[in-house]
Amino acid sequence: MTAALESQQEIIGVAVVGTGFGKKVHIPGLQAHPRTKVIAVYNRDLEKAKKIAIENQIPHACDRMEDILKIPEVQAVSISTPPFLHYEMAKAVIQAGKHLLLEKPVTLKVQEAKELYHLAQSNSVIATVDFEFRFVPGWQFFAELLKSGYVGKKRLIKIDWLGSSRANPERAWNWYSRKDLGGGALGSLGSHTFDYIHWLFGEANRLNARFATAISQRPEPSTGELKVVDSDDTCMLMLELADGTPCQISISAVVRASRTHWVEVYGDEGTLVLGSENQKDYIHGFHVWGAKAGKPLAEIKIPNRLIFKNNHADGRISAFIRVVEQWVNAMDRREPLISSLREGVYSQLLMDLSHKSNETLNWVNVPQLSNYIDDTLY
Repeated sequence: MTAALESQQEIIGVAVVGTGFGKKVHIPGLQAHPRTKVIAVYNRDLEKAKKIAIENQIPHACDRMEDILKIPEVQAVSISTPPFLHYEMAKAVIQAGKHLLLEKPVTLKVQEAKELYHLAQSNSVIATVDFEFRFVPGWQFFAELLKSGYVGKKRLIKIDWLGSSRANPERAWNWYSRKDLGGGALGSLGSHTFDYIHWLFGEANRLNARFATAISQRPEPSTGELKVVDSDDTCMLMLELADGTPCQISISAVVRASRTHWVEVYGDEGTLVLGSENQKDYIHGFHVWGAKAGKPLAEIKIPNRLIFKNNHADGRISAFIRVVEQWVNAMDRREPLISSLREGVYSQLLMDLSHKSNETLNWVNVPQLSNYIDDTLY
């Protein structure tokens, strides 16, 4: 197939589709990895694509996906466009036999995510999702401590992700302000949250969600005229995990809080806390604290073996390079990886069910992923 690799040391040609997050993270991350070379860049404005290509010494600039996919040196594609473009673009990449790295949320609807998952399998495409927290040192150490049984039997999980990226009401209206385009805090932050809950604690039995929009109007960029915002900027969620543990989640993009991202796990034998106060970089700054029952909370040093070997000022690049490393290794082995589109399907499923819960004001049951992903009845 087009993306087949002849040697484990082969340089993999990658096209970057999307030049917002793609320019800030995907391009420098792929250029920093020893096994990937950015061959082409896509922007719907060809002049912008050409400018970015020149600035980053990228051979090809395109404004059409079909042109990207026809370039012989392109063996893989990373997509970092807004979510409403993901499905059609990812589908084209997979059908062309190119390996895929897709930003979250993977699609707008879980049925689209399921289709991409099965399509990647049938086309022998290695597809991954940029769930970066799985590759952050503090999070990896936190996962190891949980797996070791540090807290014993879990009794309560509490998650707060409180950001101020959209706290300014003067920030311009864009696609993020529209629910039907995949905008909102649930899509941008909740997609990550649902993935790391799945990774750290397993699947959920049921959930209950309530959304709010604190800033209901934003100025249109060109005219300044106020336009309606119908996407959420704050989400309150309750999950009952498969083992019965209650999980309380608060997510907001419009609050100025000192404790920006905090995960607390309370068990019968101990407590574990993972947290960061870094508002400017959601990767850097995480620390881990622990306490056995009856003892005071104390910081536990993250082992050097987990620390980024080549740290970048923008922590997102450091974590992204680890995502790329896993992606490349899976291409070498021609084997599935975690996190793949399977994990993307589960995150999207929980988001879809959260919207359903918010609309119906009810708890919603969550099907088991193994049953759901191959079942056409859902």
